[in-house]
Amino acid sequence: MVSVTTAGNAGGTGEELSSVAAEADEGERSSVTDVNGTVARFEMAYSPSASDRFAFGPPLRMLVPSFLYLTFAFFVVGLVVAAHLGASNSRLYIWVVEGDRGRPIGSVALALIVLASGIGTVIRAHMRGVIVRAEGVEARYLLALGVPRIKRWAWSQVERIIVDERAVMFELWNGEYERMPEVKEPRKLRELLERIAAARHIRVTRL
Repeated sequence: MVSVTTAGNAGGTGEELSSVAAEADEGERSSVTDVNGTVARFEMAYSPSASDRFAFGPPLRMLVPSFLYLTFAFFVVGLVVAAHLGASNSRLYIWVVEGDRGRPIGSVALALIVLASGIGTVIRAHMRGVIVRAEGVEARYLLALGVPRIKRWAWSQVERIIVDERAVMFELWNGEYERMPEVKEPRKLRELLERIAAARHIRVTRL
């Protein structure tokens, strides 16, 4: 059972998470309960054991581009293999195999580079998300050019957890706000964080 104490009008959108962080930079930090939120009090508290690890990966739409590139990589490899195994008088053989004589890099080496790049792109795409452990939370972002960035917070650093239907934001002990990356199962992430917050006496606000 879950009991919720209303501190304002519920029904905000994901944009309110950004507005909360923006207001914090203007001087006096506003309470998130002043932004049409509700403070939740949960009876079903949960404290993860030291071995527990909950991983929430990115949504499918963020993985599609990497899978498309990997598909292209397999196509290139298949094309090169077919050329080397095909008849020596075929157009594909002449274009790929015989054409290698005038190229700075051979077709086989190029195909392997493209394949490795495709696999690496998929791996990097899957690195995004949120990992919840007994000692804290780890957020994995992906910056421009596929460079990963990992940020970690202990539970003692989290002053408040702000949630809406699509996103989660942490209000930290130093007044800063950190928005979590998008995940495939946002509802499960919210429920887990809310239960842990209840066990650790961390305030939770629903927008």
